[in-house]
Amino acid sequence: MRLIGVGPELPEDLSDIIRHLEACYPREGCGVLLRAGEGGAWRVCPLRNAQDELHAQDPVRFPRTSRTAFAFEPREWLGVLMEADARGEHVACVFHSHVDTGADFSDEDRHHATPEGQSLLPGVGHLVMAVHSGYVRDMKIFWWECGEFQERRVLL
Repeated sequence: MRLIGVGPELPEDLSDIIRHLEACYPREGCGVLLRAGEGGAWRVCPLRNAQDELHAQDPVRFPRTSRTAFAFEPREWLGVLMEADARGEHVACVFHSHVDTGADFSDEDRHHATPEGQSLLPGVGHLVMAVHSGYVRDMKIFWWECGEFQERRVLL
């Protein structure tokens, strides 16, 4: 018998994430939740979605726009990682929105999170919020466990 956990812990207050993702509408918003050690303080780091720039530079390689995809701006992402390391924090969760659709972990999300069938960020959750007409309507957390993604709904 396989026991599946309840998934990654999240902060009680998700309002900063919700505000960021709603402000990004009608484009996907993204960012990360950082945490100082186990049980330490949370920090929300919204990141700029660079998907439109990637699409403009190479639409064949990057056919999607920010309406249906996200990509962290590489220099900003590196800066967040370096600052987190200096502060003794770790990436606990990646978050992003889905625009006018459900809070499901899409095939594209799965592909980017687990290239070649292995988690790119082991132990890191993936929080997806469905933003309809500029407002978060649903959210789910996903995590890699026992060789596949597990999920649970997060109450608004």
